[in-house]
This record gives sequence, C-alpha cells and structure tokens, in this order.
Amino acid sequence: MTRIPSRQEILDWISAHPTQSSKRDIAKAFGIKGADRIDLKRVLKELESEGHLEKRKKTYRDADSLPPVTVLQVKAPNADGDLFARPLEWHGEGVEPIVLVVPRASDPALGEGDRILARMTLVHEEDHNYEARLIRRIGTNPKRVLGIFRKGAEGGRIVPIDKGTSTEWNVPEDARHGAKDGELVEAEQSGPKGRMGLPRARIVERLGDPSAPKAVSLIAIHQHGIPDAFPDEVIAEADACKPVGLNGREDLRDLPLITIDPVDARDRDDACLALPDDDPKNPGGFVIWVAIADVAAFVRPGSALDREARKRGNSSYFPDRVVPMLPDRLSGDLCSLHENVPRACVAVRMQITPEGREIGHKFVRGLMRSAAALTYAEVQEAVDGNPNERTEALVEPVLKPLYAAYHALRKAREHRQPLDLDLPERRIVLSEDGKVESVNFRDRLDAHRLIEEFMILANVAAAETLNAKRSPLLFRVHEEPSPEKLEALRETAQAAGYTLAKGQVLQTRHLNALLDQAAGSDDAELINLSTLRSMTQAYYSPENFGHFGLALAHYAHFTSPIRRYADLIVHRALIAAHRWGDDGLTADEIERLQQTAEHISETERRSMMAERDTTDRYLAAYLSERVGNEFTGRISGIARFGAFVKLDETGADGLIPIRTLGREYFHFDREAGTLMGSDTGLTIAIGQRVTVRLVEAAPVSGGLELELLSLEDKALPRGPTAGRGRTTPKRKAGQARKKSDKLKRKLRRPR
Repeated sequence: MTRIPSRQEILDWISAHPTQSSKRDIAKAFGIKGADRIDLKRVLKELESEGHLEKRKKTYRDADSLPPVTVLQVKAPNADGDLFARPLEWHGEGVEPIVLVVPRASDPALGEGDRILARMTLVHEEDHNYEARLIRRIGTNPKRVLGIFRKGAEGGRIVPIDKGTSTEWNVPEDARHGAKDGELVEAEQSGPKGRMGLPRARIVERLGDPSAPKAVSLIAIHQHGIPDAFPDEVIAEADACKPVGLNGREDLRDLPLITIDPVDARDRDDACLALPDDDPKNPGGFVIWVAIADVAAFVRPGSALDREARKRGNSSYFPDRVVPMLPDRLSGDLCSLHENVPRACVAVRMQITPEGREIGHKFVRGLMRSAAALTYAEVQEAVDGNPNERTEALVEPVLKPLYAAYHALRKAREHRQPLDLDLPERRIVLSEDGKVESVNFRDRLDAHRLIEEFMILANVAAAETLNAKRSPLLFRVHEEPSPEKLEALRETAQAAGYTLAKGQVLQTRHLNALLDQAAGSDDAELINLSTLRSMTQAYYSPENFGHFGLALAHYAHFTSPIRRYADLIVHRALIAAHRWGDDGLTADEIERLQQTAEHISETERRSMMAERDTTDRYLAAYLSERVGNEFTGRISGIARFGAFVKLDETGADGLIPIRTLGREYFHFDREAGTLMGSDTGLTIAIGQRVTVRLVEAAPVSGGLELELLSLEDKALPRGPTAGRGRTTPKRKAGQARKKSDKLKRKLRRPR
C-alpha cells in the first residue's frame, strides 16, 4: 500500500504548485495509484470542508493568496546567503507562503527584521512560492533625482535635468553601478552632504542615451511638472495604514464579485457581479453589483496623503511606467481589490429591467473578497467557448449572467444614443531595455464594453443619489460642440459626400447618424476623427451642466478613486450623505469645490499632454530606423505651414512641410480646410488618402517629417519653376482664392 501524504505535505505541494493542483496532479506527485486514490480523495475533502482549500471544478487551491504588492519582514540569510521574508498581512488559514527576496544590483542592503514593501511574483519552485522585488524599505523614503551622469576621478556627479533645481549630486565609485559619462540615470540619496557640499547618491537605474526610448517617459514627466516623488510625511502615513476589518460594514465576501482589467493592470479598483433579479415585480430583470475600492477609509480629508493626492489630481500612465496618485502601499496593496484578499469597498446594488432601464439602486459600505482577477481577453475567450483553467468554473455562474445583463444595458444604450465613436486605441509594446518592439491597435471586445456600461451605470447612480440627498459633489461635465466647430464638421462631412442635419437642437443621435453613413467606408476614420475634434473637452464642476457625449443629464466619476481625485470627492460625499463615518466630505472641502474642480481639470490635461508627448517620442524612435520607407495614410489636418498625415500602420502623426510641395504658391483656406496650388490647382484636404516617404524622425522632439508622393493614388502634378519668393504670388493667391471659392460652392451643393 502506498503511503498517503500528510495533510501538511498536501498543503505544501498545492502552495508550491498552484497550477498542478488537481487530484490527478497530487496523486502523480506522491506516486498514489489505484484504490489508494480513494484515501487521497478523503483527505482532500477534509481539507476542503475545514476551509484550508477550495475546490474549483477538478482543482484545489489555497483559499487565500498574497496580493501583488505587500509588506514583508526580512528573515536572516540562510546558509546559501538567500534572503527569505514572511508576509506580515497573511489572511489565509492554510500554510503561510514562502517568499524569496530577489535583490537587484542597485538595491540597498537588507538585513534581518527590515520591513519592506515589495512587488510579488507567483512562482513554482520547490523551496518557495513567491519571489519579491524591493519597492522600498518601510519607514524610508530616499529622495530621487533624474539627471546626466558626469564621470570623475572617484565616481562622478549627477546633473539634474529638472529645470527647478541646480543642485548636483556626488556619486561614489562603488555606487555608480557601471554608469558611463553622459548617460541619463535615476539615483536616490544615500547619505548627507559630503565632500564639496554635495549630497551623496546611489544610481538605481541606468537609462542610457537621454534621447533613447527608455528615457522618454521620465523626461516628459519632468518637462510637464508631474510630481513623481512622494514627500516623507506622505509615505509615513501610507506605511501606517492597516487593512480595514468588518466593523460597521456590510459583509459582501460571499458575493462572487470579480475584477476584469487589462493584462498589465497594476491596480484593481472596481469589481462587478450580475444576478437574475428574484423580485417578482421585475421578471427577467437583473441585479448588478459594482464594488469600488474604499480609498476614503485610508485617505482622510486634510491629511498629508489627501494634500498630495489633490496636488497630483490623477495618476499618469505611460507605456513603461505609472506615476500614481497614491503611494504603492495604497494603490498597489490596501486599496487594490486583489483576488482572494479581503478589501474595503463602497458598493452599489442596482436593479435593471430586461430592457436595461435602471429602476432602483442602493449604496453600501462593505468588505468584499474578489473571487477572481481576470483580464478582458480571457473573459471574452471564456464566453466565446474557450475557457482556460482559471475561467472554466466561472463561465456559467458568473460570466454568462454578466453578459446577459450587459446585453440588457445595450438595449438602453441604443435607446439613449450616446456618441458612438469608433477610434482604434494604440498600444506600444516595449522590450525589457525600453525599445519599441511593435505598435498595435488594442482589440475592442464585448468584455471592454461590458465594464464600460457597468461603470457608467454606477457613476449615474452616484450622481443621482447625491442629487436626491442635496449633497455637494463634483460632476463630470461635457458640453455640446460650439456652433463654429459644428459648422466645420458639417463642411468636412459634405466634402466627403455625407450630410449632417442643420437647423435643429443638436443631439448625439444626429452625430451617430453621420457616423453610420460613413461606417465601413474609406472615410470612416476621417469622419470619426473630425467628430472627435468638434467635441469640447470634458471637465469637473460642482455645477451640473450634463454630459453631452454620454447623453446623460446627471453624471459623476465614482468608479476610480485610486487614480482620480474627483472620484475620492464623490466617495466622501456618499459617506457624509449616508452618515457612514467621520471620513466624509468636510465643510472646508465643500467651500473650495470650485477650486478643486479647476485644479484637477488642469492636472488631467497636464497628464494627457505628457502621455501624448511620450507616445509621439516612442513612435519617432520606433520609426527612426525606417527613414526612407514609404507609408500610406490619410490627411488629418491642414495648417498654413503644411499638412498633417496620420499613418495607417502605427497611427503616428507626421508633417508634410509646405516648402516640400513644389515651387508654386499654396493658398491656405482655413474655412475650407484646404491647401490649393496656384498653378496646378492641386488641392490638399482633410481625409484624402496619401502615400508618403519618411524623411526624418526625431525621437527627442517626437516629430516626423514626410514627403508627399501621391494623393488619392495619383502622382503629383508638376508645377512651373517660378519660386514662391517672387512678385507673382499675390496674383496667384487671388487665382487660388477664386478656385477655393469655386471648390466651396461645389462642396456645399446638395447631393
């Protein structure tokens, strides 16, 4: 008879091999065959009934797991010099996981007893279950600097690139970690002022050539003045935070709420669930739960954390890094709804009819435990009939009801007719050394749309609840287009052969009718881009002016308090309105709501500009190796100095300078959005298809210069040799204006 492993041995195996946890895998690991499997099955059932394991279809796994970011206490090095650590906030009832700390060359030395914040990776090794990378020591917050390294006799110095400081840093030889003269480096302070009165620093990352891709986002962060280092008092407050218990909260831990995020998500601030409504008054309807991380429980009004979060306004996202609104201890750990980890939340329970109409909602402050942390792609695959090991057991009880509720909401959306733009989103894929490997366009899956619809529903519920309770809040406002922008869109549409109704109160359904006319045609991207450009920019306001784009009368941001300060304000308003605690919206905050709205609207624009600049520079670096190549694209903008082209392959924007279009004079007509040649009559207008040659790509500025080769698949006509600098341009400009007027009359002719 084969020896049946002890309960502890089985738990140790499952912890070390979470992907090989079926009864068959366990039997194979311990050499159990034949009738002995009956005894193994009995032991597994005992462990399951006692709560040490949970069964998912045919596999067993720990009932709890460690979050991706957590606090560890370092143990003494073992005989081999390896550093292990124990998790200080292990909630599981099973065996505590074994964590190996994997140091980098630039990390400071760690000793026994050190408490660290670390990023965790689940592994399948014999002697440990997780590997940890140091984020920082708890209780320390070394100052960081980004600058150019200048080598010296005994190490070197760092010259900061930030315009706001001129203080250089001294780097000892043993702290430069191979940095070369002229390299862009990131360093942290390692000691007080020493020789020559300069603070000592240790280089933590070499970024290489300042114009190289790996340096791009950091430079943009500093150029746009985005705060990327947390003050000491902010870190101290974050480190002092502890997990929130059940006291005074509704227990939602038995609800199978799940998170659905991008594959590279660092924080998870929203979870959802849909169930058939058992209310006999709502046959065929659904109950939708949306649970959001309770950031207000940790970030109190007037605290150092609160002041810094308000200053930042929002998180900023770049292809290679995130500048968070909150420190990692909160954004990546205590406020992130990690799988199988109890987390504080503010949740809303909403009832919808089979047609997607919301008929009731209720907010609660609760404690939840995410049943699964899934990605958009694997959720879509599972519902399409290709589940993986993680999603197989969730398809029927969790995922299909989510999609059924989503399809009901789609009916309500079709009736409401929000603006339905179809613009692909770029995704820049970087290699480990920061170089652009590829530029793809993100898939738009029903899984994405599902989450969007659920979040919109929850945001509306928050705004309506606070309106009903007469509570001050911040609305998300999106006003309708100006008459001037609307007329420009109408002319672009007419030039392409489409119509946009005139002489009526504009509604989103009118714009959608225009988008539908162009759908599937070569002009689809042009009409979508032109419609987007006609829109006003959304902003935050304590006054409600509605949301034109979503076709909603009441709208507020509630669903992302980890990364948006506006959402934190709405959470505090809900807490105060429901009298859930003393951490709600204060009188002082209410008094300065207008200032806060203006400030965070500005920080949002700042982040958008930095993110756009970074994307442009990455694309320029990617294309710099393809100078001389030909590309297809579409005219996306017209200016006095040239024409802008959006390239099909990457979505990058480049400029055809007017000086390269030949020696004839080109008349710029702002109203018509055209450049017209005075002699050849060549007319360049938004939306035309072009073939161009890449002449120059400048990674430092993000600029692309293009040469026009063909327009609408036709070679360019040759103009006369007269230069634009002679005395003839005035006459030619007059001729061009006549031709332009004729073109406009033609464009305005009814079709």
